[in-house]
Amino acid sequence: MAHAAGAFRWRLRLAALPEVSRGVKRAQRSFPDSALSVTAQASYSLPEGIVGLTGPVEKPAPGTLPLRGDLAHIALAKHYLAAHYVIPQLRNIGDAPAPLMLAMRDDAEVGATLDAGQEVEVLDCAGDWAWVACGPEGPSGYIRLGMLAASE
Repeated sequence: MAHAAGAFRWRLRLAALPEVSRGVKRAQRSFPDSALSVTAQASYSLPEGIVGLTGPVEKPAPGTLPLRGDLAHIALAKHYLAAHYVIPQLRNIGDAPAPLMLAMRDDAEVGATLDAGQEVEVLDCAGDWAWVACGPEGPSGYIRLGMLAASE
């Protein structure tokens, strides 16, 4: 089967590469020490050295520790296995108390009630829900994103 001359031409193009790969050095970013901390006044530290399994661990009750099968608070890395560890972002509850739900449903059991203005650590967001904790010891659960105060 013959094709018209020039109907199918292949041309190779060089990919647009970032400047760093063209031999130009980019300035190194520097972060203040506070940018690396989990909270302003953290009462826990990030794990150091090798983190590994040392034996069976009892699964905590729902709504207690900030631990799910896929995510865990970074401060729990030495004690619990998760696919990913999260360095939380600090936020505050808005002007009204917020129910801390045990699941991402409005009809889920309420694990605790967070006071208006209370500082929380946001670990994950999905849809209009946020998974939050009051620290690495918990409690943890889900609140509607609208219950958080506007970020500054």
